[in-house]
Amino acid sequence: MDIIGSVMEIEKFAIHDGPGIRSTIFLQGCPLHCPWCANPESQQINTHLMYNSKKCVKCGTCVKNCPQKAITVENGQLNFDRKKCITCKTCKENCPADAISFIGERKSIEEVMESILRDKNYYEESGGGVTISGGEPFVQFDFLINVLKKCKEYNINTAIETTGDTSWSNIEMVLPYVDLFLYDMKHSVPEKIIEITGGNGYRIQENLVKLAKEDPNKIIIRVPVIPGFNYYDNVIKDIINMALQLKIPEVNLLPYHNLGASKYDQLGKEYTLKDVKMMSKSELKHYENYGEAVGVMVKIGG
Repeated sequence: MDIIGSVMEIEKFAIHDGPGIRSTIFLQGCPLHCPWCANPESQQINTHLMYNSKKCVKCGTCVKNCPQKAITVENGQLNFDRKKCITCKTCKENCPADAISFIGERKSIEEVMESILRDKNYYEESGGGVTISGGEPFVQFDFLINVLKKCKEYNINTAIETTGDTSWSNIEMVLPYVDLFLYDMKHSVPEKIIEITGGNGYRIQENLVKLAKEDPNKIIIRVPVIPGFNYYDNVIKDIINMALQLKIPEVNLLPYHNLGASKYDQLGKEYTLKDVKMMSKSELKHYENYGEAVGVMVKIGG
């Protein structure tokens, strides 16, 4: 039986998710719900609707054609009842303004590998490869491990971008097929991770410790730096010191941005950080010096 995955996107020629030129496979589904998430459309594993009101010409074609009557007009604005929506895509197919899209394609291992292998020469020439991201790729474990195994059959470098919120047995099983873990560390205090993201902060830290014991050189810690959440000197330094203790050689600090804010509106959700200002790399530059002083390479950006 073919293993089918729910894929949000396959980004070609990616240069920020590991070394060299890469294909980044974004899988659907995530156990965390970070308020700053730049890809909120990846949190839900099933195919779902996005509506861009800025493109909409208010012609009403989607309202007339929806077989579930899931689209109505209220005060001159379209309203989507996502509980009624069966993702038949009739509205998208009939929209003349391309204002409606659906996220999450069902793809086989073979389809994903076909896309990956088209760029194998670029991986080899640049020292690149394939990164599997999300969402949280471990949510679709069977699909994840089989894509990794296939990549290794073709000697392709592999990386996983992960929250670490999965069972240790899952991580242990993929270890032979992964060259690099881009490991998100949202906060140095597990309770804060639980409170703000809904993730299992204790498990995330425990898995990082176990993974570092296997091979710390296969890990880069990534920290999304968010004002009001973890942008405190003691928190950033605690994470850098954690890397030092675990012999993890590199920490990437990712300055907060709101470039994904419009996606929340398209999903019918509220973006709660709209009043938080975007950060510049220069605000975090001094942590490079701190890292150098203690013996950890700190980079601003990924």
